[in-house]
Amino acid sequence: MARTKAGSAPDSTRVALGLRQNLAQFMLLVAVNALVGGTLGQERTVLPLLAGQVFQLDLYTSALTYILAFGLSKAATNYFAGTLSDRYGRKRVLIAGWLVAVPVPLRKVSSLVRQFPSGGLYEGLL
Repeated sequence: MARTKAGSAPDSTRVALGLRQNLAQFMLLVAVNALVGGTLGQERTVLPLLAGQVFQLDLYTSALTYILAFGLSKAATNYFAGTLSDRYGRKRVLIAGWLVAVPVPLRKVSSLVRQFPSGGLYEGLL
């Protein structure tokens, strides 16, 4: 970045601070946090029941299994995403990841709407 004599950035490259200037990025962060929070909420409520009733695992074993599976899959995904980022660029890999990931929660919502009808309010949307 080019600097002026006083050491500050020129006007054309200044970073805009504040929520109003970065509202789109802030809303994206809020949406991502909501989806991650929903996923973790499901993990905390559904997984122990499923592990106990279907696989006859106690709470400790089911939690440890989830943490191990999540950690291994996250490590492998990060490794391959880093390799792809080096080859194709970070932005392209991030966009491809979003295109793959965004339909997942939408499909979950769609299946819940069909399972628990709400008087026809949402069935036409999904």
